[in-house]
Parts: sequence; C-alpha cells; structure tokens
Amino acid sequence: MATTAGLKLGDGSESFLRKAGRLVLRLGAALGLIGAITFVSFHLISVNATTAGFLYLLAILVVATAWGFLQATAASVVAMLCFNYFFLPPVGTFTIADPQNWVALFAFLSTALIASQLSESARRRTQEAIRQRQEMERLYSLSRAILLTDATQPVARQIAHQIAHTFEFPAVALYDRAKGEVYRAGPQSLPGIEARLREAVVGSTLFQEEGGNVIIIPIRLGGEPIGSLAVRGAALSDAALESLLNLVAVGLEKSRAQEAVNRAEVARQSEELKSTLLDAIAHEFKTPLTSIKAVTTDLLSDPAHALPQPQRELLTIADQGADRLDRLVTEAIQLARIEGGKFRLNQEVHFPSSLISAALRQMKPSTDGREVRVLARDDLPLVLVDSELIQTVIRQLLDNALKYSPPDGSITIAAEADGDRVVISVADQGQGISEEDQARIFDKFYRSIKDRHQIQGTGMGLPIAREILRAHGGELWVKSNPGQGSRFCFSLPIASQERTA
Repeated sequence: MATTAGLKLGDGSESFLRKAGRLVLRLGAALGLIGAITFVSFHLISVNATTAGFLYLLAILVVATAWGFLQATAASVVAMLCFNYFFLPPVGTFTIADPQNWVALFAFLSTALIASQLSESARRRTQEAIRQRQEMERLYSLSRAILLTDATQPVARQIAHQIAHTFEFPAVALYDRAKGEVYRAGPQSLPGIEARLREAVVGSTLFQEEGGNVIIIPIRLGGEPIGSLAVRGAALSDAALESLLNLVAVGLEKSRAQEAVNRAEVARQSEELKSTLLDAIAHEFKTPLTSIKAVTTDLLSDPAHALPQPQRELLTIADQGADRLDRLVTEAIQLARIEGGKFRLNQEVHFPSSLISAALRQMKPSTDGREVRVLARDDLPLVLVDSELIQTVIRQLLDNALKYSPPDGSITIAAEADGDRVVISVADQGQGISEEDQARIFDKFYRSIKDRHQIQGTGMGLPIAREILRAHGGELWVKSNPGQGSRFCFSLPIASQERTA
C-alpha cells in the first residue's frame, strides 16, 4: 500500500509540473507575440490605430486557435493596454482624451474576448471531431483484429495485446472469468491488479487508481459480468470506452462459442467412430447367432432328435439365450445407425390397430399367460409411419411392461385420436417410476439402481424408441407415480388426405 501511495504522489506531482510548465511557456509566447506586434507597429512601421487594432485582433485569434482561451484572454488584456498606451491619444499614457476612444477601446477588448471565445470553441470542436475520428478508427482496427484472432492461442491474451497496440496504452490487464486467468500486455506493469480485477467482476463496479491514471471496469455480456479490464493512460470518451468493452465482450464470447463448437465437433466425430465400430461388431455377432439359433430351433422342433430331458432343458436355455443375444445385437445395430445418421424411414399409411396387432403377434410367446387388453378402435385415422420401426417401439414398451409388472397384473394398450395425431399408450400395474428416474429414463444405457441387478436389460430400448418416434415427427413420454404403475405414451402424425386417397 505504501508503494502504491508513493506512485500516486510522484505521478501526480510530475503531471502538474508538466502542465504548469506548458502553461507558462504559452503565456510567455502569447505576450511575446503582442509585444512584437507593438514594437513593429509603433517603432518600425508607424501604423495608425485602426491597423494596429486589426493586427492585435488577428494575433489574439491565432493564440486562441493554437493554445486556448486562457492565453487568448491574457493576450487580449495586454493588447488593450498596449493599444491604449501606444496608439490612442494622448500617446505614452494610459489616459484617453477623446471619450469616443473609450468606446473604441472597450469595443476592441470585447471584440477580442468574443473572438477568442469563438475561436477556442471552434478549436475544441475540431479537436473533439479529430479525437472521435481517431477513436472510431482504432475501434474499427480492434474489431478487425478480434475477428481475426487465432483460435489455437488464448483469445483473451490476443485481445489484451491488440488493445495495448491499437490504443497505445502503456499497460493493459484483461481478466477472463470463465478461465480464471489474467492476461497482461503493454511495456509497463500493473502490480497487484489481479485482486482488483476479480473484485470488479464480483462487485460490477468501476475503480480508478493512481489519480485516475488507471481504470478498472467490468465487462458484461447480456447483463452478466464475464470479465474485467484494467488500462493505464486511457484517454477515451465514455462512448469509446463502452464500445471497447462491448468489443472485448464479443471477442470473449466468440472464443467460448468457438471452443464449444470444437468440443461438439470432437464429440460428434467420436460418436461417429463409436457408432461405426458398434455397427461393425454387431453385424459380426449376427452371423454366428443366426447359425446357433438355426441349430437349436432344429433340434428342439424335429421329433427325430429324441433328446433326454436334461439335455433338452439345456438346449432350451441355449435357444432362449440366442434369442436374447439376437435382440441385443439388433438394438445395438439400430442405435449405431441412429447415432451414425444412417437412419432411413420407409413410410406408408397404416391403421394404428393393425400396428398394435402385428406387434402383439410377434410378442405372443412372451405374452402367453398374461392379461393384455387392447383398446384401439378400427376407425381411428390412418397414420404415416414405417411399420417395422413402430412395431419395434410397441414391442419395446410391451416388453418393459411385462418385465416391470407382476405376473398377475394386467397390461393395457390403447390408441386414440388427439387433434392431428394419434396417441398410443402402454400401461402396466408395476411399482412405478420415481421422479429422479423419469428424468433420465430415456438416456442411453441408463437403468435404475434398484432394477439393474434384478431385471435383464441394456438401457438401449427406450432411447431407440424415442429416436424412432422423433424421426417420425412424434414424441415419447411417460406418466408414472411410485406404487401406481407406469404409462408410456407416444404420438404419431395422421396421414394427409392425399396419402389416404
């Protein structure tokens, strides 16, 4: 703290001395110019009072334009005194004999002051216009530099260097809140600035240090603070500073967006590779599974192979295991095709009741001995779907209902029209699904902790069903309460009049 205070005092004293020295030099130059005009006009050329007054006014305008109103005012007073002493009778005194000369003298002084005021105002407007143009040019240059930042390098560091270079600031420090890093630029340093930068973000307040020579201001995007900026020697207007902060905010957000895109692209490529490998492995499993299934089916169905009961039971277990593996491989292939973007629909018009009936026929070995009720009228509107895929969805939901409901519990499959869609549901009388599991039940490979070791499954069925329905323009959802069973519903679009004609 003592070091910082010393820097403040030293910098302030040095700045005051420089300004005082410039002011004294300009006052001396202004008065010297009036003295030179007086000497030339009185001793060398001997001009009349009108010409001398004109020359004084011209000199005052030059002083006001070049240096400012204070120097012009001093020059006006001295010029009035010289005009009175050297050119208004009686010459050589500060008295005036003719009353009209009093009017002329005060008219001269008023004209000189008004002219210097107008000239100073014009000078300031010109300087302000030049400053604004320079600020715009620098902001434009900075915006181009931000757009052309190298994505392989920290963008915040590049922005800090571009600010220091473009605006010629001695020191710049940029804090990126997302990364938690402070990036510095410029030939000078800002010791101990990290804590102040973080404080500016948390408090969303502007700080000024070293007599206002260093400013620390938060950077916001959409009202949220995303970082802070500290600069030394910032002689910017409020509008230019606000524009600078907006450009920095856009640059930081662009960096984060680009990083998100890069991560998404890497994830997409990883998913494509995983899907390709999964598809290839699943197809490799298909061939031996088909052979195993053919052998077990033949041995179990052919009366010529009279097997002893223990061997027949073992063969039945192998046949059921082959069915389960075949189902798992089919699900893996479907999931790989969905994730790999190789999903294709062969859509035709179908009655909802026929889709349900076809799925039930395929599930007959599993539904034997179970109560399955179907509530679907034959006069429901036709739907435009890929029948094989929708039957896969119904089989998956029915299989889940059979697994998670008691053997004596009934299962209800219903279909009803709802506006421009048909809603099909599969309801069971199982234990229901908790809210926590409902939030994740459609995630790939997710299975409830209490069920994953008791009920067979892979966690692929519901995600596959949901993607199939989304490809049709429908959706899949669940309604369930613990202890009251579950009801899975999905919607299908009604076929247009042209397709049903």
